[in-house]
Amino acid sequence: MQYSEVAIKIEPYSQQNAEIITALLAELGFDSFSDTENGLLAYIPKKQLNRSDLESVISNLTLGCDISYNLNQVKEQNWNKEWESNFSPISIENLCYIRAPFHKSETGYKLEVTIEPKMSFGTGHHQTTWLMAREIFSLDIKNKRVLDMGCGTGILAIIAEKLGASEVMAIDNDDWAFRNAEENVAMNNCSKITTILGDAAQINQAKFDVVLANINLNILLSDFETYFNSVTDGGKILMSGILTNDIETLKAHVNRFRCKLISEKKKNDWALIAIEKM
Repeated sequence: MQYSEVAIKIEPYSQQNAEIITALLAELGFDSFSDTENGLLAYIPKKQLNRSDLESVISNLTLGCDISYNLNQVKEQNWNKEWESNFSPISIENLCYIRAPFHKSETGYKLEVTIEPKMSFGTGHHQTTWLMAREIFSLDIKNKRVLDMGCGTGILAIIAEKLGASEVMAIDNDDWAFRNAEENVAMNNCSKITTILGDAAQINQAKFDVVLANINLNILLSDFETYFNSVTDGGKILMSGILTNDIETLKAHVNRFRCKLISEKKKNDWALIAIEKM
């Protein structure tokens, strides 16, 4: 698979503006991001790139800074080499240590997860993945059925199984992410995770005790009813992939359903909300 790289320059640079642009591009289908000194690099499968949508997002930004970009094509093998060279281990406090196969194992953590750092969103570096991974530890996952929507690398599904989930369904609509998740599930010796290529329609009539959805605001709004119907009474739904400015929009939407807010967390400009079905 060939990817397109969009190199975005922000003058003057600010982390907050980079985060806002990242969120907007994620809604267009960009699935991997890397910070630079004066902006960011964003990646999307070449066949999914809509140049007019990209132009529209960039031209309509009102951030009080100058935004410019260059579009490049990146071969998969070159991307993997670059990604691996820049991939560093991640610590979720003292709870979870996330590393690549070429990093050394570490002690002092409740869990260790190995992720092959290919071009899939969800290595733990992004704030939303970190927030979701951290929040899972606050739940009672043991013997629970878990759904991981937009699973990316499969990292959240893997953590759920390692914390004792009885079964996990991990779904992603991107073929590259799906194959990477399968690889990571096998690498971590997980036997209770079923990886599925597709969208929320793949849930069908399945029921879960916990739903994890780290996607983006638009999909969370459009698919929340499906998530809600799939979770058991008393079950939990964790949602991220949203900016702090989007919290009230998402809360207003979920408040139409029979549920209550149980948690709201923030990391930099990104947020997570967790609800319980009543």
